[in-house]
Amino acid sequence: MSTTDRTSDPDAPDRTDGTGTPDRTGSTDRAGDPDASGRTGGPRASDADGLLAEQLLRLTRRLHRIQKRHLEPVGITPAQSRLLRTVAAFGEPPRMADLAARLEVVPRAVTSLVDGLEAAGRVRRAPDPDNRRVIRIELTDAGRATLRELRSARRAAAEDILAPLTAEQREVLGGLLTALVDPGPEGGC
Repeated sequence: MSTTDRTSDPDAPDRTDGTGTPDRTGSTDRAGDPDASGRTGGPRASDADGLLAEQLLRLTRRLHRIQKRHLEPVGITPAQSRLLRTVAAFGEPPRMADLAARLEVVPRAVTSLVDGLEAAGRVRRAPDPDNRRVIRIELTDAGRATLRELRSARRAAAEDILAPLTAEQREVLGGLLTALVDPGPEGGC
């Protein structure tokens, strides 16, 4: 029976990857040899990709916790912070649909965020002067003051997050994150 035949045999013993670690992928590829998809690296590459994905998820959770901790004194959630910054980035007060599209969320999520920010006096709903059926979202003076506080809270959060990295490592990380966030036409979803 060949190695390939044993991978489809449920009674076959676990194979190892050459280091004594069981190879649970069912692949007979060795590191550096192309697998069925044409990628090199075999099981070790997929294990490394899985580990990298897990590290990115852990980092995302850590980022969220740190950001939340720095935003609490301002009295705002990370999602509300993002909405305020997005409203400010528009040249004129945006429509709710514009915000939903820019934030890549459903309109109902924007409505909930605007409700909370409006209750806190940070934004207000205003009718569009050209079409009274359209509602635009405007920053209030309190919203602009909150944005100033957010800038300093975000800088402090970024410093906490990036503290272990040297300036050179931060530059490399910036390039890598840009490649992941905006992968171009071939790599997008």
